[in-house]
Amino acid sequence: MSVQLLHSFGNVFHPVNLMFVILGVGAGIIVGALPGLTATMAIALLVPFTFAMPPIHGLVLLGGIYCGAIFGGSFSAILINTPGTPSAIATTFDGYPLAKKGESYRAIVTATISSVIGGLIGVLFLLFLSPPLSRASLKFGPPEFFWLTAFGLTIIATLASDSILKGLIGGAIGLLISTIGIAPIEGSVRFTFGSVSLQDGVGLIPALIGFFCQIRRNLKQVQGTTGVAIGNYR
Repeated sequence: MSVQLLHSFGNVFHPVNLMFVILGVGAGIIVGALPGLTATMAIALLVPFTFAMPPIHGLVLLGGIYCGAIFGGSFSAILINTPGTPSAIATTFDGYPLAKKGESYRAIVTATISSVIGGLIGVLFLLFLSPPLSRASLKFGPPEFFWLTAFGLTIIATLASDSILKGLIGGAIGLLISTIGIAPIEGSVRFTFGSVSLQDGVGLIPALIGFFCQIRRNLKQVQGTTGVAIGNYR
């Protein structure tokens, strides 16, 4: 393991690979800062260009683009209250109010430091926990998946301790959304209403973005009618 780590660090810090990392991070920040261009889309568009490259060059380039795009989404979230990537939605809650107060530099610096620390922690977890987790995942069968699903549903009671009814309603809505599309076992088409686009189901990120936008819209309407700040409803 230590020999492989040393070899990997040597490849990453090679001048050519380091140049690809810098190039990828810079391009990813630009893509992430543009609302509508997500990190996944950037990688999907650039994958064909990496076919003719050596594997290590292509991997570090795509990795740099992904990390840069995830961080770049915070710029538009802070400055114009529009997340550049889905992961930057939460940044709008605190970053944009700071920008309206004239503290956009402070918000961007905080987002940069948080992204660096979070990225390093994520890489360490991926580096050291991937092998044992992959071995554990191979031992998962139907009983384990059933109890994992049951645990996910029962944890709603803990997360929604203030209002059990709202938590149960949210869990029921999530279950209903998950039934849209082609059934994984039977192969039957469910609740697509004749639309081909719904055959793959509704993704988690689009559903969360829709709910976040609707909640924020409702809060703004409440603020407009009552004059109470949105932050008081958190």
